[in-house]
Amino acid sequence: MKRLFAGIAFLSRIPVPGAASFDAADVGRSTLCFPVVGALLALVLVGVRHAVHPLLPATVAAFLLLGVLALLTGALHLDGLADMADGFGGGRTKEDVLRIMRDHVIGAYGGVALLFVVGLKVSALAALLARGQADAALLVALVLGRWASVPLGWLLPYARRSGGLGMAITDHVGRVEVLGATLVAVGVAVGLMGWKGGVALGAVAVVSALQGWWCMKRIDGITGDTLGANTEVCEALVFVLTLALG
Repeated sequence: MKRLFAGIAFLSRIPVPGAASFDAADVGRSTLCFPVVGALLALVLVGVRHAVHPLLPATVAAFLLLGVLALLTGALHLDGLADMADGFGGGRTKEDVLRIMRDHVIGAYGGVALLFVVGLKVSALAALLARGQADAALLVALVLGRWASVPLGWLLPYARRSGGLGMAITDHVGRVEVLGATLVAVGVAVGLMGWKGGVALGAVAVVSALQGWWCMKRIDGITGDTLGANTEVCEALVFVLTLALG
């Protein structure tokens, strides 16, 4: 239960018992439950979906759902997306990229990235709501988006010498966490969507691998911002794939 509570405290703003006492090792071990935390967040969104749709148009409902998700997570991954876009877009050297990603001001690259990814997620989710496919897509997207951070944190080093939020994942994730998180992710994706869930899982793995390669090339590792950005991109990917596969 401690793994789950630490995962909830790390990935969301939901209050849990003992949150103040969790250290980096607790967070690293909690990665086994990252997909479970994604599923819990998705279940909240499914409940909200039943309350607002079809009472409201699909596009309005989609905006509200993503707004609730941002509130639940403290916009953690959206912040990572904006920071990574600014850093990778504006930085020439590794030091430049890392310095820009530490800056709390959102630049042009970050603004465009947020506009594109959020817009894509809203439009795709609205279409899924109209088709009656939103509930499964929300569950699979939020589970796979958080699962992707676990193998990335296990395989790749942390990029900053000074440390940071993501170091809890890169330094304390082992085979047990990767295997457990992967089993949960596979079970949810395939259990809810069958072979289409398997395709979504494979696509998320490929995109995450490409992003990891890009991070290694630019900054010799990953950071909390790049993991958050990957989560947002993977969620959008699952929504779009669910639409494309019908």
